[in-house]
Amino acid sequence: MRFIYSYLKKYRGQAILAPLFKMLEAAFELIVPLVVKSIIDVGLSPTGTKGYVLSRVGVMVLLAAVGLCASITAQYFSARAAVMTAADLRADLMRKVTSLSRREQDRLGTATLLTRLTSDIEAVQNGVNLTLRLLLRSPFVVFGAVAMAFTVDVPTALVFAAALPVLSLIIVLIMRLSTPLYRRVQGKLDDVTKQTRENLTGARVIRAFNREAAETRSFREKTEAHEKLAFLAGKLGALMNPLTLVTVNAAVIALLWLGGGRVDAGRMTPGAVAAQYNYLSQILVELIKLANLIVSVSKALASAKRIEAVFAETPAVTFPDDGAKPDPTADAVTFRHVTLQYHENAAPALTDVTFTVKAGEKIGVIGATGAGKSSLVSLIGRAYDPTHGTVRVMGQDARDYDKATLTSLVATALQKPTLFAGTIRENLCWGCPAATDEDLLQAAALSAADDVLATKDAGLDAEVEQDGRNFSGGQRQRLALARAVAANAPILILDDALSALDNATGRRVLEHALALPGTLFLISQRVSHVRDCDRILVLEDGRLTAVGTHDALLQTSETYRFIDACERGARS
Repeated sequence: MRFIYSYLKKYRGQAILAPLFKMLEAAFELIVPLVVKSIIDVGLSPTGTKGYVLSRVGVMVLLAAVGLCASITAQYFSARAAVMTAADLRADLMRKVTSLSRREQDRLGTATLLTRLTSDIEAVQNGVNLTLRLLLRSPFVVFGAVAMAFTVDVPTALVFAAALPVLSLIIVLIMRLSTPLYRRVQGKLDDVTKQTRENLTGARVIRAFNREAAETRSFREKTEAHEKLAFLAGKLGALMNPLTLVTVNAAVIALLWLGGGRVDAGRMTPGAVAAQYNYLSQILVELIKLANLIVSVSKALASAKRIEAVFAETPAVTFPDDGAKPDPTADAVTFRHVTLQYHENAAPALTDVTFTVKAGEKIGVIGATGAGKSSLVSLIGRAYDPTHGTVRVMGQDARDYDKATLTSLVATALQKPTLFAGTIRENLCWGCPAATDEDLLQAAALSAADDVLATKDAGLDAEVEQDGRNFSGGQRQRLALARAVAANAPILILDDALSALDNATGRRVLEHALALPGTLFLISQRVSHVRDCDRILVLEDGRLTAVGTHDALLQTSETYRFIDACERGARS
C-alpha cells in the first residue's frame, strides 16, 4: 500500500475529497430510515395527515437529490485520482524498464513486462478508484447503521452487534486467501502473453512448418492453466456474497422475530421495526460493495507487488551524470583481459580478450555461431558490462562516460533491424535529430537505402508501419544501416548487418563502409565481408584466437582457413 500511496499522494486533494463526498452521501442515506419511521408511526397513524406524509416524502426526495450530487462529485474525484495515479505509475515503470540493462530485460522477459505495464497497472487503477469510493463509505455506513439502530431500539440493535464480528471474520479470511492467488493468476497471464506474442510475431514460421495445431494446443494449455487458477480465485472471492448474505439474512430473521415480539408487547413501534430493517438492508448492500472492493483490492495489491518488483531491480549498467570526455588522439577501443558472463553460473561468453584498435581502423570480427562476436561489440556501447577486465573507448573507461556521450561515440546496426512507426525521416534521425535532408540522403546512399527511397513516392516522408512491416527484410536492414551511418559517430558497429542483402548490394555497402573516415567494427560469418578490413579478429568459443590481415590469417589461423574453405566450397 505504501508503494501505491507514494503515487496517490500527488493527488492528495482528489483523494481526500472523493471519500468525503461519499461519506456525505452516506450520511444522508442514514437519515432516510428515520424519515420512513416517522411516516409509518406518525403520518400513517390515526391522527396523521396527508400533508405530513407528503412533507416527509419531499424530505426523502431532497436527501436523494443531494446524495446524488455528492455521489457524482465523489465519482469524478476518485476517477481522476485513479487515472492520473495509473498514468504516472505507467510512465515511471516504462522509464524504469528502459533504464534496465539487457541483462535485467532478458531475465524478466518481454511478456511479463508487457503484462505489468498493462494488466497490472489497470488492476491498480481499478483498486484505487474503488478504494477512494468505498473504503471509508462502506464501513461508515455499516457502523453508522449500527449506531443509528441503537438510537432506535437497543435490544434489536444487539442483533447488529452480534452479526458484525462474523461478517468481519468472513471478509478478513477471504482477503488473506485470495491475495496470493491473484498474484499467481497474473503470473499465468504472463505465460499467455508470452505465447501470444511469439505466435503473432512468428506466424509465418508457424505456417511454414505446419505448426498451427501444435501452437494452438500449447496456447490452449496455457489459457486453461490461467483459467483454472482464475476460476479458483474467482470462486474464493464469490464465497463473499453468499456467506455475507446468509449471515445478514439470519440477522434479519432474528430482527423480525425479536421486533415482532416487542411490537406485540407495546415496547416498540412498527415504524421502528421498519427502520431497523432498513438499517440492516443498508448494511447488507454495503457489505456486498465491500466484498467487491476486497476482490479488487486483492488484485490491485497482487499487481502492485509485481510492479514494485520491477522497480526493485538494480540496473547492472548505470551511467554517471557528469561523465568523462573522450580523447580524440587516443586509441578508439581497447579491451584489457575482458571476460563476460551473462549470468552468475553461466559459462563465459568471452574469456580474457585483449586487443587495441586505433582510430580509423577497419576491424573485421569473425567466428562460428556462438563464438562471442555480438557479445564482444555489445561491450563497446555498454549493452552489457564486462564481468572482469576493462573496455576503453577513445581513451576512457566506457563506464566513465555519461549515456549521451557514449551513444554519440558509438553507432550500431544489428542483424535484426528494428524500425518504428512513423516516417523514414523520423527513423533515420534517431541517431542525429539535427540531421538535414542532405545528410539523410547521403547516409541512405552509403547504405544502399537510396533504392528503398526511390520506390516510395513520398521519399523520406514515406510511412513506416509498426516494426517496418511494409518493407522487406533487406529494405529494413538497409534503412537501419542508414540510421547508424546518419548518426555520424566516430565508431560504427555493423553486427552482421548485411545478412539480408544480396551479394551485389552487400559489396556496395561494404565499399562505402570501408571508405568512411571513422573506426569500423564489421561482424560477419563470411570471409568475403571482412577480407578487406585492416585487421580481422578471430573468435572461437569466446576466446580471441588470432588477429591479423586476411592473408596472414590464412597462414596462421586454422579456424579462419576452415571458415574460408567452407565459404568457397559453398560458392562453388
